[in-house]
Amino acid sequence: MTKYAHDEVLPFSGSGQDKKQQVADMFDDIAPKYDFLNRFLSLGIDVGWRKKAIKRLEKTRPQQILDVATGTGDVALMTYKMLHPEKITGVDISPGMLQMGREKITRAGLSEKIELRQADSAALPFEDNSFDAITVAFGVRNFQDLEKGLSEMRRVLKPGGKLIVLEFSRPRNVVFKGLYRFYMNVVTPGVGSLFSKNKAAYSYLNESARVFPERNDFIRILNRVAFKNTLYKPLTMGICCIYEGMK
Repeated sequence: MTKYAHDEVLPFSGSGQDKKQQVADMFDDIAPKYDFLNRFLSLGIDVGWRKKAIKRLEKTRPQQILDVATGTGDVALMTYKMLHPEKITGVDISPGMLQMGREKITRAGLSEKIELRQADSAALPFEDNSFDAITVAFGVRNFQDLEKGLSEMRRVLKPGGKLIVLEFSRPRNVVFKGLYRFYMNVVTPGVGSLFSKNKAAYSYLNESARVFPERNDFIRILNRVAFKNTLYKPLTMGICCIYEGMK
């Protein structure tokens, strides 16, 4: 499997742990403030991004959906409310994030419809051809091995099933690019440090987004691991993109 620049970006340099464990520990630490900071730092725009990504599945009406890197279950909950499938399974490596997600799902009365499990994207605990659709929101850049994670998702996807990835990208407009860099380099780590007491986590999230293989580069990777009908759609002046592929 090919290694990429973002694979080498670590939350805590010099810790001696691999990226997978560092990412799990980082999200455990910021889990209590994660939802609040997502809304605050994106000015609420991230909610609209998620809705647009989920709408890409409306025509196919998937009934068994897997949400990888589910975190606190935002996409899983939104997907159920928009599509009403038979079952949504969310997986994540962070027990702290999963705990927050289970509490939200219980409050919503959806524990029978949405199940959250601790699992590694590089070794998904499901049979081949198990799911009609797979979603990943702001998670693929945290994979320790990007191609392995994408290959695993393709393995558990049914033939004809669709993968939807939502991920940060870098704006192309010269003026907006400068503002974006300032926001990501200065504002995001500063606010993250203020509210979560973990500046390293939000610095990592910025750095991993900065070097992630975006747009056509990510499409080439999806094609390399045998996804078909791949495409991407930039959102909000290119701050993030929806990626799509089919098995």
